[in-house]
Amino acid sequence: MKNEYLNLYNNFIKLTTNKSLYKGILSQQDVFSDRLTLFLLHFAFFLKEFKNPENQKILQEIYDFNFRQLELNIREVGYGDQSVNKKMKDYINNFHAIISNIHFWNELDHLEKENKISPFLSNFKNISYLIDYFDDFRKNLEKKTLKSFLKSVNNH
Repeated sequence: MKNEYLNLYNNFIKLTTNKSLYKGILSQQDVFSDRLTLFLLHFAFFLKEFKNPENQKILQEIYDFNFRQLELNIREVGYGDQSVNKKMKDYINNFHAIISNIHFWNELDHLEKENKISPFLSNFKNISYLIDYFDDFRKNLEKKTLKSFLKSVNNH
């Protein structure tokens, strides 16, 4: 296990637990699926930003590591083997749908961005603030190289 990958995973978890992300939530409290969706959105933007032939191997390792960590966390909650396998398949399919929907993110206007991510955020009533948040998140990623990003995550 690469320590920097664990730090990156934990950084995505930390970003996902930011209470301000949940101000548009419909229910009284966020649920696991809300946190998972926000985690997957962060991860999708990360992969999108750093995707290039030079980073392909390391991004694949990070992808594998993150989904292995998610699986371990789901098992810790107490789900059985069959349930975990089905849930992981659903999560991976959902993640790939997110990746597909944000592919042209930079070329979309605000409303188009809302339309692209709202299907994944059914427990949120107003997601306009999330569009701004992920625009800023993407811009912050854009300022770094993958190696510098991993090093900065490693220092937290």
